Amino acid sequence: MSRQHYRAATYRAQDSVGYLTKRAHSLMMDAMEPVFEARGFTFIQYIILSWLRDGIAVSPKDICTQFRHDSGALTRVIDQLAERGLLERVRRDRDRRKVELQLTTAGRETIEGLIPLVVDKLNLALAEFSTAEVHELRRLLVKLNTQLQSTVSPAKEPATA
Repeated sequence: MSRQHYRAATYRAQDSVGYLTKRAHSLMMDAMEPVFEARGFTFIQYIILSWLRDGIAVSPKDICTQFRHDSGALTRVIDQLAERGLLERVRRDRDRRKVELQLTTAGRETIEGLIPLVVDKLNLALAEFSTAEVHELRRLLVKLNTQLQSTVSPAKEPATA
């Protein structure tokens, strides 16, 4: 039996790791949205561009699965980015249903211009943390994600690098 870090009798949602990580994500989005909005972008547009830049996801399906985003809504966002000349759809094999996304030169320049703004916000959020604490927080989050990934069916969640 695994260690029991929570007990039903004393469990409070706001003390759970899931709530705390989701809350941190929501607060980070709240901090980032105005930065992106001032430059004509949304958080999901930034995610798509940065994930393509870093090779986290290469297809709309990958993005939908990992970000838990509605495929119809995502298609509209991808269309917007394609219309702006920031990414393009590429068919890699004979199956025309399989589409990969690729940054254009303008898309790469755009995401490279947004990264310093993101770095500034992350550094501001972590200002009260020591370097060791930031490394430990990151290590623990990677460990948590790895553990959670091992409990998810491969059909539901693609493996990430």
